[in-house]
Amino acid sequence: MPIRIDTCVAQHIGDRVEQQDRITLLPHARRRGTVMAVLADGMGGHSGGTMAAEQVVHTAQQLFSEFAPDPGSAQPFLRSVMAEAHVAIKLSRFTSDQDPHSTAVALVLQPDRVDWAHCGDSRAYHFRGESLVARTPDHSLVAEMVRQGRISEFQALNHPHRSVLMHCLGADTDPRVDFGTTSPLTAEDTFLLCSDGLWTYFSDEELGGVLAAYNPRESAEILIQRARDRAAGQGDNLSLAIIKLSRTPAQQSAASAPNSVPEARVPAGEPA
Repeated sequence: MPIRIDTCVAQHIGDRVEQQDRITLLPHARRRGTVMAVLADGMGGHSGGTMAAEQVVHTAQQLFSEFAPDPGSAQPFLRSVMAEAHVAIKLSRFTSDQDPHSTAVALVLQPDRVDWAHCGDSRAYHFRGESLVARTPDHSLVAEMVRQGRISEFQALNHPHRSVLMHCLGADTDPRVDFGTTSPLTAEDTFLLCSDGLWTYFSDEELGGVLAAYNPRESAEILIQRARDRAAGQGDNLSLAIIKLSRTPAQQSAASAPNSVPEARVPAGEPA
């Protein structure tokens, strides 16, 4: 049965004076069913966060235009995106008096396969129905303390150092970049990319429940509204991209193969 791709990109400035998140979702110009999503969160503790986030997205867009889709090419491609964005952010220091840094998470969807990479604490989630299949590990001090058993995940939620990152793009040291992949895909799969301005306010179970019950546009509206309510006037910038797969029985007779994937629709939503 053919698989349909539905997508949504959404942002809110939160209670900040500037939107330092950047996000994009791009269908491949030459290969049907291949899509890339990129999210970067300019680090609020450093000047030039907006510049850094824009550099991540710009680098990804440029490299994706030259990307030759292939199951074995996605991870090297994502590695190049992260490495070149890191260098570009560092070089931008020489042309300004700013100190740019950024997180980054990027995902490439190809027919029957998804690959992702991340640096920092912007996250990628993979849900199958309501169930969490995978979630990127945060490169933060508090997350490392949780992994070492020094504090619980509950204690991490309100830890005074929860926003301290151990790795990011643009830092003096080489960043840590982690990778993930999943294959084959099913019509129950949903992928979420989001900044910490969103995920801070949700459990994995709540995210999975919303994404399973609603289409991407409705899910984005619900999640942003709940995050804004829970932030109580202290919310960070928040951004998210949703890629949801579903069955399309009416299209089965027109599909050239049982698992062919139609080209993604990419609405850009900014819920009120």
